[in-house]
Order: sequence, then structure tokens, then C-alpha cells
Amino acid sequence: MTLIKKAAGKIIYGTGQVLSFIFDLFIGIAEITVGLVIGIARGFAALIGMGGCLILFLLFSPFGLMILFNPITFLVILFFIIFPILGQKFISFLKYWRYIITEYLYDLGSYLMDGKGQHKSFSEYGHKYQKMEEERIRQEREKRQQQQQKEWEERFRQWQSYQRQGNGQYWQGQGGYTGQQTYANPMTEFKQKYTKSCDILGLPYDTDKYQVKLAYRKKAKEYHPDINKSFDATSKFQQINDAYEFLSDENIERYKSIGS
Repeated sequence: MTLIKKAAGKIIYGTGQVLSFIFDLFIGIAEITVGLVIGIARGFAALIGMGGCLILFLLFSPFGLMILFNPITFLVILFFIIFPILGQKFISFLKYWRYIITEYLYDLGSYLMDGKGQHKSFSEYGHKYQKMEEERIRQEREKRQQQQQKEWEERFRQWQSYQRQGNGQYWQGQGGYTGQQTYANPMTEFKQKYTKSCDILGLPYDTDKYQVKLAYRKKAKEYHPDINKSFDATSKFQQINDAYEFLSDENIERYKSIGS
């Protein structure tokens, strides 16, 4: 009986490895495809941006309007808008089931082979995966907040140094040319970003970190793409996340210290 259990455990464990490889293959293909579509869409948008008025003139000329209102053109534009969104959801779906299925098979195989580990239900693996994702998102957010904080601190440091040295820092260029380096006052941009972030989360400008967290949870739940099916839910959800990341404890204190 023990030998049968061990053999079954090896088969189950090996099945988990095969499925992991298959999932990784599909995830890799999906990520490359989605990335390619996003790259093409961004390139086209950049081309329109560089073309400016000329592109608009061509689009709204009789020939341009004929192409623009062509059903095929409409479907192509719709594809480049919808496919990246659905593609990202599909990738998340694959990663979710890869973890649940493979971890379930690994643990079951190990349990049958050597009696170690725990044999859990699918739902338990699902909860564990969600916690892991929440932790990963939290860590990434903290890294972005720290990076933003360093950038703002550096900008304010450069501005203060610039002010102390008489509104100009001289540098030696190529060929002995001496130029003057100037810095823009970051205070105006900082205030604008701060007030905009508060407005997005529906917060007063004299807010604190507890109000920020409560407002973020409420707004994030309201506009999460998995719950809110409106067309602009994804962009609003991103704006909410950006606002939350900016309203760190340090930035709240900085705003209060420089005054409104």
C-alpha cells in the first residue's frame, strides 16, 4: 500500500510539474502578445502626437473620414483598446489557476510520497494566492512611494541649494564654455499634485493618513475593474492608486509645513 501511495504521489507531483510548464508557456505567449499590442497602440498614438495638425487634417479630410468610419477601422481601433484590458485579465486568470492547481498537486504528491506537508482544499490555496497578491501589490506600492519620495526630496534639495547660491549654479561645459544651470520651483507642482490627489479621493486638504487609507479602500472597492464594469473604471482605479501612493505621510506633512 505504501509503495502504491508513493507511486501515485510521484505521478501527481510530476503532473503538477507538467501543468506548471504548460501554464508558464501560455502565460509567456499571452504576455508577449499583450505587450506587442500595447506597444503598437502606443507607437500609433505617438505618431499621431508627432503629426499634430497634419494628422488631424488627414483624418478629417473626405478620404480620412471614409477610412475612419469604415467598419474594419472601427473594429481595429476597438481591438487595440479592449484587447490589452482583456489580455491582462486573462493573464491574471492563468496565474491564479496555475498557482492553485500546481500547489495543490505538489502538496498532495509530497504528502503521498513522504507523508509530509498538508493536503488543503482548492479554496484554501485560492485564499493564500490572494494574500500573496495583496502582499506583492503592497510591497510594489511601497517601493513606488519611496522612489517618489526620494525624487521630491531631491527636487526640493536642488531648489534650496539653487536659492542659497543666488539663483544660479555655474558649470564648466565643453570647450571651456561656462553656463548657468537653473531649477524650477517644485512647490507649485507639488501643491497641484497634492490637491488633485485629495480631490480624487474626496479628502480635505488637511487630511491625515487614517482618512487617506479609509478613502482609498472605499474608492478602490467602488472602481475596482472586477466589480465596476463601466468603461472608464480601469483608468479611474489607476488614478485612485496614483493618488493614494502620492499621499504618503511625508507628503502630507510637507504640504502642511509649506502651507496652502
